[in-house]
Amino acid sequence: MAKPKVIVIVGTTATGKSALAVRLAKKLDSEIISADSRQVYKGLDIGTGKVTKQEMQGIPHHLLDVVDPKKKFTVVDFQRLAMAAVAAIVRQGKIPIIVGGTGFYIDSVVRGEVYPQVEPNEKLRQVLSKKSTASLFTMLKKLDPKRAKNIDTKNPVRLIRAIEIAKALGKVPEIKKLKLPYEFIKIGIVLPQNTLEKNIKKRVAGMFDAGLLNEIKKLKAKGVSKKRLAEFGFEYDDPDLEKVILGTLQYAKRQNTWFKRDQEIKWFTPSKTQGFAPKEFQKIETFIQKSL
Repeated sequence: MAKPKVIVIVGTTATGKSALAVRLAKKLDSEIISADSRQVYKGLDIGTGKVTKQEMQGIPHHLLDVVDPKKKFTVVDFQRLAMAAVAAIVRQGKIPIIVGGTGFYIDSVVRGEVYPQVEPNEKLRQVLSKKSTASLFTMLKKLDPKRAKNIDTKNPVRLIRAIEIAKALGKVPEIKKLKLPYEFIKIGIVLPQNTLEKNIKKRVAGMFDAGLLNEIKKLKAKGVSKKRLAEFGFEYDDPDLEKVILGTLQYAKRQNTWFKRDQEIKWFTPSKTQGFAPKEFQKIETFIQKSL
């Protein structure tokens, strides 16, 4: 029997992934699974560019707003919930669409890698949190060179967690792979650099206009610490317009580096800054239909 198909849409921030996913979901009567390491948290809406109810256009979205921001949510948690969502959608006779920019989370589902369960070590985290990302990356390269090759080198949370796992196990963890009962159709959106930069600047300005600073105040009022906010990224760590624009551009570069390694992704470039023209969208539809 042919394996059920799962569509995966990837790309850097500000490329229009969410809009494309909704457009395809309406055509295919699909449901969407968000693969974003911060959009799983409640209350992190403006700063993460979370899709709004209006933008969903009635399409069910999974793995948004599933955990309190004061609690930790790991790739293992994501993998478990995402796989359950994929299975539930398939049981309905529908095609799941996974969309997002967190490559590590997407790979956890698409590759079916089984990650080690390691409890947090708060004492170790306190020590590591005082180190620079460069120092953390150097430590990780010594402990686990393989993990160091595909980690976000600018993300202290990921670096600390990887070091924590390697130290807890006393060795480089052996990652096992599940035999997945699905076939994944991967498409990516890529924009010319000048267009991407314009989109990012416009998006960041829109975040501040929409009330990013007020969102941060609300999170603090709910007991989310300054340290925890900093862990969520530059948008929540005493943000200003230029700082967030620069951080977003750097983040997009890291995302692009991650996704470009995957030779199975079929890339599409929209001619419009706000999405694909009808003929371009038709090409994506045709590619997907041939792959189903």
